[in-house]
Amino acid sequence: MPTKRRRHAITETPPIQAALDELRQELGGDRVEMGELVIIGAQEKVARMRAGREDTAGLRRRLADRVRRQDIPADRAAADEVRRAGWARS
Repeated sequence: MPTKRRRHAITETPPIQAALDELRQELGGDRVEMGELVIIGAQEKVARMRAGREDTAGLRRRLADRVRRQDIPADRAAADEVRRAGWARS
């Protein structure tokens, strides 16, 4: 049927087939609603991406707090030497 919407085709490669076979077994039949799987998968992917960004933002905030408190274990003499002499690779 003609449509202006995107169409998608999925080939059941071995990992896809394994996942779908597991779902089919739980459903007790061969019919799998692909549209529902795409929606659930997209929502899960978005949630994981957002969680990853939140984790990264939290790590950055913690590092910034440590820098402000000057609570960073560092070799100050080595840092001063690099500042004085420049960065050199051996």
